Amino acid sequence: MSEDYCTIGDMPKPPVAEGPPYAECVLCRKPTEYPESYKGITLCPVCEWQEAQRTACSG
Repeated sequence: MSEDYCTIGDMPKPPVAEGPPYAECVLCRKPTEYPESYKGITLCPVCEWQEAQRTACSG
């Protein structure tokens, strides 16, 4: 996977899970692509994209 163009601060991305169980999104509670065992902020792909749009720099 290539580096993201915009990232949320200096937060490292959680590792991608190989299969269930998946962690819940902290915003919408839908399953994410991250392992349930990950301790930290996890976002589903939709919320992750929306958060990137909100925090993207304009210029």
